[in-house]
Amino acid sequence: MGTLKQKLAILPDQPGCYLMKNEHGKIIYVGKAKVLKNRVRSYFTGSHDGKTQRLVSEITDFEYIVTSTEMEALVLEMNLIKKHDPRYNVMLKDDKSYPYLKITAEKHPRLVYTRKVLKDRGKYFGPFVNAFAAQETKKLLDRLYPLRKCDTMPKKVCLYYHIGQCLGPCVYDVPDEENEKMVQSILRFLSGGFEEVKSDLTEKMLAASEDLNFERAKELRDQIQHIEAVMEKQKMMTADLVDRDVFAYDFDKGWMCVQVFFVRQGKVIARDVSVFPFYGEAEEDMLTFIGQFYLQKNHLLPKEILLPAGVDADMVKQLLNVKALQPKKGQKKELVDLAKRNATLALNEKFSLIEQDEARTIKAVEQLGEQLGIPAPYRIEAFDNSNIQGTNPVSAMVVFQDGKPYKKEYRKYKIKTVEGPDDYASMKEVVRRRYARMLKEGLEPPGLIIIDGGKGQIKAAQDVLENELNLFIPVAGLAKDDKHRTSQLWTGDPPEYVPLARNSQPFYLLQRIQDEVHRFALSFHRQVRSKGMFESKLDEIAGVGEKRKKALMRHFGSLKKMKEASLEEIVAAGVPRPTAELIVAALNSEE
Repeated sequence: MGTLKQKLAILPDQPGCYLMKNEHGKIIYVGKAKVLKNRVRSYFTGSHDGKTQRLVSEITDFEYIVTSTEMEALVLEMNLIKKHDPRYNVMLKDDKSYPYLKITAEKHPRLVYTRKVLKDRGKYFGPFVNAFAAQETKKLLDRLYPLRKCDTMPKKVCLYYHIGQCLGPCVYDVPDEENEKMVQSILRFLSGGFEEVKSDLTEKMLAASEDLNFERAKELRDQIQHIEAVMEKQKMMTADLVDRDVFAYDFDKGWMCVQVFFVRQGKVIARDVSVFPFYGEAEEDMLTFIGQFYLQKNHLLPKEILLPAGVDADMVKQLLNVKALQPKKGQKKELVDLAKRNATLALNEKFSLIEQDEARTIKAVEQLGEQLGIPAPYRIEAFDNSNIQGTNPVSAMVVFQDGKPYKKEYRKYKIKTVEGPDDYASMKEVVRRRYARMLKEGLEPPGLIIIDGGKGQIKAAQDVLENELNLFIPVAGLAKDDKHRTSQLWTGDPPEYVPLARNSQPFYLLQRIQDEVHRFALSFHRQVRSKGMFESKLDEIAGVGEKRKKALMRHFGSLKKMKEASLEEIVAAGVPRPTAELIVAALNSEE
């Protein structure tokens, strides 16, 4: 702590960012400050809630970067968080995304459903209330406006052309004016002009009825009803038609809830709810949240952003180059207040459950450490081998951080050096590959390694770690009973049985870890095996080379889906009809 005290004493009285490090030199938290001296020192003085105390207990060093302005500090903080992905910056790890519809900027444009907003000159609309609403809207527009459908141009018209949902630019000359007319109609529809489209269809339906063309009239009536059913889902309030996002938040005991209302064409169409622990100042963390929300999560920027009191509107305006307001009265203020009430309600509803869950999982980790006689293993890496029927041997690793799955760091391994089903040799290979890479890249070591198996597997892992890599990380083995349930825990050198009560939190934690790593390994094995079967089947067919095989694999994803596909669907994937017929026959043969 001597070094920390010396560093704290000479902190500058300027804005900037600070990076907190643990004993392994890994950056575990990044923050920004108007005054570095005051903010960084505050972590090491006074009392804190339990979560912040835990963060502080792990800090063994820090560094800082001085900036000229608060805005520079905000931008730098976001870049540092993106680069280092610190485990305590939880609020920025949310990977929620919302559905949008996009008109592509191509010669023959397409209307596509997407969850990614890219800088690709495409025109985006949304977010939609849910995926179903977006997909139904796209289906409706596909019926009304026959834009191109295929990702890559086929050599002949596909099924969409025959059902009137594509003009067939792959074969026929479609004038730019025709495409532009359809694009403008879709733009008008998605920008609130669906009432106009509905009125136009109603006129056509009445005209078809008068001409006794009842089949056409029924088709138009169905389209009108579909518009009403789909677009009705998009409604809520406000007098003007400005697209805006409304932010509000509440916080208590180290937890924050942020609510975002998406207002499009004057209607509140969706909301985003985020609940997360935070370790800084509420108003400052809100600025970071808003910046990340648009710049790193790529949410579509509206014309206007409404903010609660305390959040610096000028900073948001500069950062995002968009109109940002803190309304003081009227309908806009009511919207912010409504979002705040929802944030408070969500926080009150979820707070006790989150706290209980956090306390339970952390306690389970700490108790497991006590049972094993090691420091609390806040990071656990678990391995499982899968070689069902002796084929395609693979292994998988899952990571549990603070007692919860950390899926971003899961890893898959194809066994390369072992012939046949040999669990010990496979375990050695995977442990060697994982921890040699850890040493090479300077990654943080886990507090505990768990392997699926008993004494033999433990000794195999220990042999590689200690004798080859000079690493002394605790290894535990989880054995199963004859009903494939978590049964016994072994650890040590030589391995000894560790008794754990079946109704204890550490036992439940181990059970979750073992189930998760087994599920992950099994799904990977099925994927590898399915791909092998898929490729071997296609190898037997004349006219299917390596390039086409890969294209089919990308298009259908699995042998099962391809077997279920019709001849027309295989042709639509870019396969000549004679070859497609051979594929259908081969995949459905009894062999």
